Amino acid sequence: MCGRYASSRSPDDIAEEFEVVDTRLDKVLPPDYNVAPTKEVYAVLDRAPRSDDDQEDPPETKAVRQLRVLRWGLVPFWAKDPSIGSRMINARMETVAEKPAFRRAFASRRCLLPADGYYEWYETQQLGKGGKPLKQPFFIKPKDGSVLAMAGLYEIWKDPTRDDDDPEKFRWTCTVLTTEATDEVGRIHDRMPLLVTPDRRTAWLDPATPKDQLPDLLVPAQQGGLEAFPVSTAVGNVRNNGPELVEPVPFEETLL
Repeated sequence: MCGRYASSRSPDDIAEEFEVVDTRLDKVLPPDYNVAPTKEVYAVLDRAPRSDDDQEDPPETKAVRQLRVLRWGLVPFWAKDPSIGSRMINARMETVAEKPAFRRAFASRRCLLPADGYYEWYETQQLGKGGKPLKQPFFIKPKDGSVLAMAGLYEIWKDPTRDDDDPEKFRWTCTVLTTEATDEVGRIHDRMPLLVTPDRRTAWLDPATPKDQLPDLLVPAQQGGLEAFPVSTAVGNVRNNGPELVEPVPFEETLL
C-alpha cells in the first residue's frame, strides 16, 4: 500500500513539470514531508474548462491540464457519509476497473499525484513491547531526484446536507493506485504506487482515452530507478513534519 508520502515542490514547479495550463488553486499548500490520509494534496488532471460552480462532467469539450488541491481518500459519488474516504486511500491496479468505489473514476477521472517519494515500513527481526516485531520506515524516491508521478483517481462528492451556494457543497477527493513492488523495493513491502512515466501521462490523464485502451495503461512501465533508505521513526507520527524526515539514518543490514 501507499499510506504516507512527501511532497515539497511548489505549484510553479509542478505546473512546469506536468505542463499545466489551468491552475485552479484556492490555496497554496506548504511543503509536506509527512503526507497522510485525509490531508490536502496537489493533483494534476485533465478537465474541460468550466465554472467552478459546474461540477458535473461537461459536454464534449477539449480537456485542459489543471492543477488542483484534492483531499486524499476517495469518497465515491454514491457515498452517504464522506468518512468512507479514510478507507479509500489506495486502489489496487488489478481490480480498479471492477470495484464499485473506483470504476467510474477509473473510466474518466484519472489524475497524477506528484511526490518527492513515499514511505513504507519494513518488519524487522527485532521484537518490541508485547513481542511484536519492530517496524523500520524507509523512504523510497527516484535516484536522480526527479518527481514521482503516482497514478491516481479523483471523484467529486456532493454533500446533500449543504446548500447549493455553500463552497463546501462539493468535495474533491483522490486515491493512489498500487501495483506489485519491483525487486528494488519489494523486500521492504510487496506493494508500491503505480508510477506513470512521462510518455504515458497524456493517455492516462485524458478522460477521452477509449475504455478498451485503459487496461494497457495498467501494465506498469519499468518501475525502476528508485532507491530506498531507512529514515527516522518520527515519520510514524503525523504531527512530525520537516525535511529531516527524509534524511537517511543508520540501520543494521542484519535486520533485513
